[in-house]
Amino acid sequence: MKLILAIGIVLLTVSTASAQYNPVIAHRGAWKKKALPENSIAALDEAIKLGCFGAEFDVHMTVDSVLVVNHDADYFGLKIAKTKYQDLLQKKLPNGENIPTLEAYLKAGLKQKRTRLILEIKPSNVSHDWDMAMTDRVVTMVKELRATKLVDYISFGYDILQRVLIRDPKAKVAYLKGDVPLEKLKVDGFYGADYHYSVYQKGEWFSKAKELGLTINAWTVNELKDMNWLIGHKVEFITTNEPELLLEAIKDQKRK
Repeated sequence: MKLILAIGIVLLTVSTASAQYNPVIAHRGAWKKKALPENSIAALDEAIKLGCFGAEFDVHMTVDSVLVVNHDADYFGLKIAKTKYQDLLQKKLPNGENIPTLEAYLKAGLKQKRTRLILEIKPSNVSHDWDMAMTDRVVTMVKELRATKLVDYISFGYDILQRVLIRDPKAKVAYLKGDVPLEKLKVDGFYGADYHYSVYQKGEWFSKAKELGLTINAWTVNELKDMNWLIGHKVEFITTNEPELLLEAIKDQKRK
């Protein structure tokens, strides 16, 4: 009887884990299908509505030290790092939203607890000191809004992520550039690798990451064949512009 009970518990655990597998991170929010502005709060809300594991977004700092959410370093022709926040408000997103501040974006995300906020700190072309000051402000704001349990950090700036860990040693950080081996990420206290999916097609990454206790995220995965390949390897996260397609692909895999 005890053996049967133990087997039943194991099967239930495996079944539950499989049912809950959700690696979907909406790149710049879920914007594409409904033609929403990328990195808008509307795109964040759509990612939450879809049930994505996470919504990725990009952060820059204005010349007057306001943190804003936008993918590129310029916004409608205005270079964010050389523009005051009030001047950015002269331009609106196509849906009528202002460029979101990090504060407003985090507060919108904090209205729920299911979808994680994947915060990318964008390296500037200004200076190292600028990037460190921006990073300090980002981590401080996340702490002040009590969002630390919902936020993961990513960046192409290795020094930026190291700074995050100095400011918050418990933060989950993942590196984007794809030029650092997993062993170094582990030694430096990173949560995982967040590389372009093509990087993982060269060499063995998946078993090594599991051995080291690191997570694997792949970006930006928009083709079904690439999604299925990554799903088959049970990577922890897949960043995509097509979250609806990825969610459906996961369902299809479960039916097989």
